[in-house]
Amino acid sequence: MEFKITTYSEQETIELAQNIESEKFPNMVICLTGDLGSGKTVFTKGFAGALEVQEDVTSPTFNIIKEYTSGEMPLYHMDVYRLEGKVEDLGIEEYYTKKGITIIEWADMIPDYLPEKRLEIKIKSSEEDENKRIITIIPYGRKYEELCEAIL
Repeated sequence: MEFKITTYSEQETIELAQNIESEKFPNMVICLTGDLGSGKTVFTKGFAGALEVQEDVTSPTFNIIKEYTSGEMPLYHMDVYRLEGKVEDLGIEEYYTKKGITIIEWADMIPDYLPEKRLEIKIKSSEEDENKRIITIIPYGRKYEELCEAIL
C-alpha cells in the first residue's frame, strides 16, 4: 500500500504533518527521506507544532538526536545523515519503545536499524516548481495502515 500526495507550499506540507499527528500513538516511528532541502525538517516542525512542543524545532544535524518533552508526548527527532550508517553505539532502537514519537530524517541511511512497523515518508522536490513536493507515504504495519486510511 502506498499513498501519493502533492503539496504546493511549506504550509501544505505542515498541514499534512498536522493531519498525521492527529492520529499519533505511543512508540510511533516516522522515517523521512528526501534530498537536502526537500522539506523533512519542515514536516517535523509541523508535526511538533501540532503536538504542542514549546521548544524551537530545528534540524538535529550536528546533535544527531534532539528530545522535545514539552508537548503532549515526547518527540525524538533524529538526523542520521552525518553518521554514514554507523549507529551501533547510539541506542537508536531504544527510542522506539520510550512511549513517544520518533521522527528520523535520512532514515534510508540506516535501513538495518529501522523498526519493522513504521511510517515511511519520501519527499521529492519538483524540478519545475521549487515549492511543489511529491510525497509518498508507505505504512508498514496495521496501525500505520489504519492511520493512512483515516487521514488520506
